[in-house]
Amino acid sequence: MPDLSTFTLASTVAAILGISIGVMLPAIAMGWAISRALDALSRQPEAERAIMRTLFIGLAMIESLAIYVLVIVLIILFRNPLLAYLLQ
Repeated sequence: MPDLSTFTLASTVAAILGISIGVMLPAIAMGWAISRALDALSRQPEAERAIMRTLFIGLAMIESLAIYVLVIVLIILFRNPLLAYLLQ
């Protein structure tokens, strides 16, 4: 029987790296999108409704990426599909 502690440690480290990168990059993208929207609002204040609507849709899509990363990391941590192959 293989050593499960090494596999568990490797899975945990991969999950930590995945969540850190997977949340950091969408956060940077959200900041960049908000910055650009504020720049667009300062240039064209009359287009506020269209800019805000587009901004909120874009922010929701960016946030969904972070949620997908969270789901995958939770699967790796609590129900690792590779564990069945390791136990055989």
